[in-house]
Amino acid sequence: MVNPVLPTSFLNSFTINALLQQPESTRVFAVKRRILGGAACAALAVLSAPAIGASTPPAPMAFPAAADPDIAAFYAQRRGALLWLAKGPDSAAMRELFLVLHRSSLDGFAGGPLIAAQAEGLIARAGNDPAALAAADQLLSSAWVRYVALLKRPPEGMVYADRWIAPKQVSAGQTLMLAGAAPSLADHVRATANPNSFYTALRDAAWTQSQASGLAPDSRLLASLDRARAFPAHGRYLVVDAASARLFMVENGAVADSMKVIVGKPKSQTPMIASVIYYATLNPYWNVPPDLVRTLIAPRVLDQGIGYLKAHGYEVLTGFTEDAIELSPSVVDWKSVAAGRDTVRVRQRPGPGNSMGQIKFGFANDAGVFLHDTPNKDLFAGDGRNLSNGCIRLEDAQRLGRWLTGGEISVASTEPEQHLALPRPIPVYVTYLTAHVDNGQLSFFDDAYGRDSPPVLAGLARN
Repeated sequence: MVNPVLPTSFLNSFTINALLQQPESTRVFAVKRRILGGAACAALAVLSAPAIGASTPPAPMAFPAAADPDIAAFYAQRRGALLWLAKGPDSAAMRELFLVLHRSSLDGFAGGPLIAAQAEGLIARAGNDPAALAAADQLLSSAWVRYVALLKRPPEGMVYADRWIAPKQVSAGQTLMLAGAAPSLADHVRATANPNSFYTALRDAAWTQSQASGLAPDSRLLASLDRARAFPAHGRYLVVDAASARLFMVENGAVADSMKVIVGKPKSQTPMIASVIYYATLNPYWNVPPDLVRTLIAPRVLDQGIGYLKAHGYEVLTGFTEDAIELSPSVVDWKSVAAGRDTVRVRQRPGPGNSMGQIKFGFANDAGVFLHDTPNKDLFAGDGRNLSNGCIRLEDAQRLGRWLTGGEISVASTEPEQHLALPRPIPVYVTYLTAHVDNGQLSFFDDAYGRDSPPVLAGLARN
């Protein structure tokens, strides 16, 4: 069992309470300086040292554990029966919970290590103060509730475009009831603290590295952990990582296949979106985004004439609705379109030169982003694949189609926009992971979009 009290030379009770009373941003950075900024190894060494003598003054609790009425109601329903300490402070559940709290700064729960120290202090007093054991149990329940809520929060910057896969928040009472009803509390803690394989691999590699080096974690790691929490633990889903420009096909926590993708340029970044793919579209049109009509199509029409449109398979429509009809390009004021005074809908017909290729996989989002085939396969040979205007081009759309549908995808006719329903909906997470794990070791990608600079710490470490 670890030593239950931290010596006051490291973090005394005054420091703990002072930190927890400070504004969140101040406390987060103070905690990180003490625990992650070179002090993590020292803290671990202290925890394995001999116990402090009886003269050490008792440490006050970090905060009123049962202040949450849901937590108070949970213990009232149990008639005060302990949850975490029911089988003693050295039980498997307690070992799992203390591991979670000691490393929880990596999870974004900056107060976790301090709360663990407070609980350990209360447990040490329990021999002379029976009420301290109940106080420790309630303190740990409060910490667990906050930790679980943090794991279920939406990642910073992620847009949930399909409500089906949006995170489901649970109350403090529900969180504790699930823990209390678990056949094995230790297994429940372990499973909850490992939301998916991507997250667990990143977090565990970072924890091992922090113990060995005592260095503060790279800001790219903390940002990637925040985003990786969004993925499911089980089932089939796609991860599109704009940082590494790769797509991953995931089945029950394991990567079944992956491929290169081309993603947005730094000036036209691929956004972070969580959505669902319900069908594939064969022989798709390419509806040219209005900004590209202004900056690309209109200037070329002015330079080369309206014959440019026919040569590249473009057609002009009367509007953006489903019942829009084709319009003669000769009646359009292309100078006004190029200047941004007018807008016009332009789309490219299916065919060998269509920018969408033969297949498109659409999903709900307000950014007009989707996965699609491309006729320009040579672009995948390069390392830098931040080349698109935001959409995601696939190295092998047919291979992805086979994984999504369970069979070959063939085009039965030249009819445009043929929709093929998937056997079951597949969630897709378009994200940005500048930190990865290779053979158990952390590796990093360049932050091409500038999203993971050190100030991101202030936004991510919110608890």
